[in-house]
Amino acid sequence: MKIYVQKNIQQQLLILGIETSCDETAAAVISCKGDDVKILSNIISSQIKIHQKYGGVVPEVAAREHVVNILPVINKALAKANLFYPYNGLDAIAVTQGPGLITSLMVGVETAKTLAYTWQVPIVGINHIEGHIYANWLSPASKIFKSQTSSKSKIQNKSIFPVLILTVSGGHTMLVLMKAYGQYQIIGETRDDAAGEAFDKAAVMLNIGYPGGPAVAAYAAQVKDKEIKNQEIHLPRPMIYDKNYEFSFSGLKTALFYALQRDKKYKEKIPEYCAEFQQAVVDVLIAKTIRAAETLNCQTIMLSGGVAANKELRNQLDATVKTKLVGVKVIIPEVEFCTDNAAMIATAGYFKIRASNQTISKAVKSSLGQLKNNWAKLQVNCNLEL
Repeated sequence: MKIYVQKNIQQQLLILGIETSCDETAAAVISCKGDDVKILSNIISSQIKIHQKYGGVVPEVAAREHVVNILPVINKALAKANLFYPYNGLDAIAVTQGPGLITSLMVGVETAKTLAYTWQVPIVGINHIEGHIYANWLSPASKIFKSQTSSKSKIQNKSIFPVLILTVSGGHTMLVLMKAYGQYQIIGETRDDAAGEAFDKAAVMLNIGYPGGPAVAAYAAQVKDKEIKNQEIHLPRPMIYDKNYEFSFSGLKTALFYALQRDKKYKEKIPEYCAEFQQAVVDVLIAKTIRAAETLNCQTIMLSGGVAANKELRNQLDATVKTKLVGVKVIIPEVEFCTDNAAMIATAGYFKIRASNQTISKAVKSSLGQLKNNWAKLQVNCNLEL
């Protein structure tokens, strides 16, 4: 799909990002000029409290909430960025088109297409996983890029490539090799449950609440810096020694299930079980990442996805890379950019526009036919691949 923008990339571009792949209704506006990306607004309406009673996201409920929240969230994002009707300052709209829940995605995409047609601005479809990857280009990562080169080109510094991205969320767990901007190769992914899904299911077994990742982490933190007293609590590290870069967490989940069945007093040891389960996941993720980065001679390791907010994963990955891969850079987004948000989608849209190398005059931009072709081709794809 061709992307049309009315300005050269060395001029300021204002991009509206929209994200509705699961249960977060999000909109953001970013200002981009050359290599600099500045977040003007980043609004998120969460549905966590709504889905807590179900122990997981209910697609039909999520879609209805998106319908209610989408326009107010977009309006708030625009207002915070000092953009008001008729929104002549916007240069493009970036929206998540997949993967995700089909009914949730439809709300965001159809809204974005309607706005693109009405406002006569280009629209860019973004892969949700690619959005998470580009969260690494948001602050404070931008400061890291700036410190790596003395030239005016910061984000385009080629010394960061090849980059290995560990993407960990409720729906995905994969290792992605990024050789250049927009060039991705999935070198390994989960064969069954994603790490985030495993955390959710573990939390259900332990009856400690939803979402599972933060709940498990909170209980595990109670035994931080302490030797786990219950040495009989030991869970497997699935596929940790396998030569490939694939993951599997269903067996770990099953092992926890049987361990709890055997332990009649497990309710007294919930923090210890959480700590062991969390450490098992972290051990596997880090071991595979280190092995892949070393084999592929990667210059940079990045972390992305909702589970990237896990404190132990963040700290242990950083420490392990510094110990075992001296000279390899580690870039981890701020916690607020790890979970689903629209700033990362807008940023991915900016880089997609840059990669398209398309610039047109305002006269061509005003052609409704060009714009119609642009928005009309965008379709939802709940199984969209990176």
